[in-house]
Amino acid sequence: MTRTPLLPPLVGAAGVLAALALWEWSATAGPLAASPLPAATVALAEAGRLLATPATWAALGDTLTMALVGLVLAIVIGVVLGVAIGTSPLAMHATRVPLEFLKPIPPIVILPIVVLVLGPTLSMGIFLVFFGCFIAIAVQASAGVFDTDPVARATGRSYGMGRGEILGRIVLPSALPYIGTAVRVAAPTSLVVAVVAGLLGGGPGLGQSLLLSQISGNQAQLFAYVLILGALGLLVQGLSQWGERRLLHWHPQYRKQAV
Repeated sequence: MTRTPLLPPLVGAAGVLAALALWEWSATAGPLAASPLPAATVALAEAGRLLATPATWAALGDTLTMALVGLVLAIVIGVVLGVAIGTSPLAMHATRVPLEFLKPIPPIVILPIVVLVLGPTLSMGIFLVFFGCFIAIAVQASAGVFDTDPVARATGRSYGMGRGEILGRIVLPSALPYIGTAVRVAAPTSLVVAVVAGLLGGGPGLGQSLLLSQISGNQAQLFAYVLILGALGLLVQGLSQWGERRLLHWHPQYRKQAV
């Protein structure tokens, strides 16, 4: 049975409409009618109004700046460090425990210290995003390098390849699926951490806008910002998946999807 390529988007759109309809019913005539929850149409209208104001786009720019700069720094430094660790079994075993210890620690734990040192600034948000993404990328990169097929390495040496050529032609391509997965997971994480930097750390961006809406009791505006962030998260997730497919178009998993 042939599946039309339009079917997944149509099903996804139907799911979104059903969720909005359920929200509208719950807030107007359902069990949440007496609660502060605004109707879906009210929140959508407020989101449209906010997107027409320069302040919202400025906040959106600050959030994306923190997320993207922190993510790029985490990718560059994490991949370089991960490759350096993965190429040395001694370094791999020596750093495994410290990295695995730091990996589950959320950036919010160090938020008070970072705010004290850097203040509620863009730099604070960038550092938090970097901390939240760097360790996972470094761990995945080192694991990908370390798990490179030893037969492929030996074959490269038998053909007279040097260490640098083996690294570039054999080791890094073998580690790319690990790195691509880590970056795809880290991309939405960077956005979440950037919002938290403003929501709890007082930094600029949409997180601060959320906090001000909550303090003022403007529920419609609060949920409008939630909708904007949700749409932004979908965009970031879609771009990260597209980038992974472009980076790993040669991988068997993506060749099968293209057939």
